[in-house]
Amino acid sequence: MHRFGWVAKRAAASLGCEGPGVRRSGGKDTALRCAASLAAAGGGRPPCARLPPPARGGTVRWSSAAKASAVKINEKASREKILTLESMNPQVKAVEYAVRGPIVLKAGEIEKELRKGIKKPFTEVIKANIGDAHAMGQRPITFLRQVVALCTYPNLLDSPSFPEDAKKRARRILQGCGGNSLGSYSASQGINCIREDVASYIERRDGGVPADPDNIYLTTGASDGIATILKILVSGGGKSRTGVMIPIPQYPLYSAAISELDAIQVNYYLDEENCWALDVNELRRSLNEAKAYCNPKVLCIINPGNPTGQVQNRKCIEDVIHFAWEEKLFLLADEVYQDNVYSEGCQFHSFKKILYEMGPEYYNNVELASFHSTSKGYMGECGYRGGYMEVINLHPEIKGQLVKLLSVRLCPPVSGQAAMDIVVNPPIPGEESYSQFIKEKESVLNNLAQKAKLTEDMFNKVPGIHCNPLQGAMYAFPRIFIPSKAIEEAKAHKMAPDMFYCMKLLEETGICVVPGSGFGQREGSYHFRMTILPPVEKLKILLEKVKDFHIKFLEKYA
Repeated sequence: MHRFGWVAKRAAASLGCEGPGVRRSGGKDTALRCAASLAAAGGGRPPCARLPPPARGGTVRWSSAAKASAVKINEKASREKILTLESMNPQVKAVEYAVRGPIVLKAGEIEKELRKGIKKPFTEVIKANIGDAHAMGQRPITFLRQVVALCTYPNLLDSPSFPEDAKKRARRILQGCGGNSLGSYSASQGINCIREDVASYIERRDGGVPADPDNIYLTTGASDGIATILKILVSGGGKSRTGVMIPIPQYPLYSAAISELDAIQVNYYLDEENCWALDVNELRRSLNEAKAYCNPKVLCIINPGNPTGQVQNRKCIEDVIHFAWEEKLFLLADEVYQDNVYSEGCQFHSFKKILYEMGPEYYNNVELASFHSTSKGYMGECGYRGGYMEVINLHPEIKGQLVKLLSVRLCPPVSGQAAMDIVVNPPIPGEESYSQFIKEKESVLNNLAQKAKLTEDMFNKVPGIHCNPLQGAMYAFPRIFIPSKAIEEAKAHKMAPDMFYCMKLLEETGICVVPGSGFGQREGSYHFRMTILPPVEKLKILLEKVKDFHIKFLEKYA
């Protein structure tokens, strides 16, 4: 029964309007009329006989006074909510995720207004806030979609429209699934044959460095793996509470996960003046200061960087590994942009490979978790939520605890596991799909490299904007000059200055970017993060709009 009717019916029952010998015609309406009559009488006991009879068909015509009285009874009957902002988990309340924060909510509101025909100085919202390649118009890789389609609908295996190398991979994946169906649960660690393919991929990538499928865990995107490892690492209380060292600027997943786990965030700053390089002296400063209030035992590295786009050289990685070994830190290497390297002279080096090449003293001791995903690279398959982590040198008993923790969520999406398999087991020379696959892959990466250079060059022509080279990943993180007058106005609106800037940019141009304060930045510096994923022509328009807006912004607040 509808809550309103239920409350009124209870009131009617208490008046004796229901029970032996009481007329029930009209059902809920009779009860409601009795409740309204009670309220109108100031709490007395009016006989039901005095209520007007229901109209034909049992419908009562309510006066507005009677309706208001019945609503008042309903309001009195409402009890206080169990879950409120005061009673909710404070760690969840502390979580912030700027990539989908207030600026994106505002963009959604503006999109609704545009659909309603409300006039704006622009005709569309360009969401440059998130690295969602396909949403920005990037075409899927044909081979990957073919294999996933075959796995999803195996009847297509008889179709001559699909190449044999795609069918071969689909059959292998399906044989690893319960009931030969993508719709079955997999093992919590992931489908065995896919973990084997991931291990083979890592060995090829790292020039023969051995990889054990038993150290591979398939995950729901890289984010799931990172959050899971952090969950198992965090412990202690007070000054012994786990400290997690993260780069600033950082990807907000890290600060969000740290808040949720009530761990201690330990910031180390990347060197903006040196193309966002990682300096071990800065790591040491950060670690030593943190020891006064927590137990730093985790060091997170993002390479290539997000949001900063730097690609770490071999010497830097060696220094970081030596530092982790020396200070007994658990290393997390976020390597989801390993295919996205654009600048000449830059090369991706995996932490696993460099660790192995540094010798057994390091390779047999440094605990390392590395992460990869289907969402970035040339694939851009964000929606499949496919990913993996490789965890080495884990204590055998902790390995069991990790599998137990993963089993609580049963398994990662099996379609995402299938997509991940194609990333690590693509067509090879001699197979019929190879030429199309390599053409599509190189087209995406060459296009991204072109857009990275275009973005850097155009930003650096704008007075009051400086952009470091976009060596890798898929974002620009330019530094912007914000005049003191604008900073004062931002304070009056209780906003960070770069949030104020980004809101103005959105409201005046329809361009949605994320303020640098959501990623972290040095005090007194301001930035925003913008993806370079839009098609070249749209990206040029976007950059021109940012340029025009910034010049007007400087003039207005000079």
